[in-house]
Amino acid sequence: MSARADFAAAADDLAGRVLSALRGAEGVALAAWSADGTPDPMTSFAAVRVIGADTFAPQALAGAPFDAEGAAVVARSFEMFPVPGAGRSGRQDERTMAWRDWATAQFLARFGGTSAPGVNAAPPQDGLADTVNWQRWSVRTAQLATLAAPGLDGPVHEAVRNAALPLCQGVTRSVLRRDFPTAVRLVRWLAWLHREGVALPLDPVAVTEHVRLLGGGGPRAALDLAIAGCLLGRKPDAEAADV
Repeated sequence: MSARADFAAAADDLAGRVLSALRGAEGVALAAWSADGTPDPMTSFAAVRVIGADTFAPQALAGAPFDAEGAAVVARSFEMFPVPGAGRSGRQDERTMAWRDWATAQFLARFGGTSAPGVNAAPPQDGLADTVNWQRWSVRTAQLATLAAPGLDGPVHEAVRNAALPLCQGVTRSVLRRDFPTAVRLVRWLAWLHREGVALPLDPVAVTEHVRLLGGGGPRAALDLAIAGCLLGRKPDAEAADV
């Protein structure tokens, strides 16, 4: 198995464990997972960087505790896989990662009581995707779906509040094109906007259920949909469990 495949498998495994914890399962501590069952400790740290702020979904959405050992694992992941330039080069992929890292760092400080090495506590201030071009806007917001979580707020969230229509256009297009990975991430934002009280031209509950039924499996998609369900007021154990 290639290193890329190892990282993807570890990220799927971590997403499944986070989802189990969100549903109330015990014995899925991050520190225990990172120390056991992976071919290389670096793979665990890479998986934490991929899952990012969603690692804290059980804490943000269900009030679960987060232990000091788990916080140390998240902090260590930033040391092992720092982002070159931290978004200052102007490359969109680095800017996207800088936003995702900011979200993870916010939750690490809130639930883990420690900081993320190399991550500024203030949100990045770079320009976001052009909200007039709803295709580009939808791609960017899908990449930033981990920011669609309670307790996070910043320029990205304000832009999403002010661009609900292009987001809904993106959801509709991704569903019609059967691009369900994108649709899953965008319905998280719809659910977040609904929680924020923003009026939407699409019914977020119906769209989320439609995507859940047709969008295929996979632990990361299941985690996104469970988070969307929680944002819509559902209990996480009521979500589909086929991961």
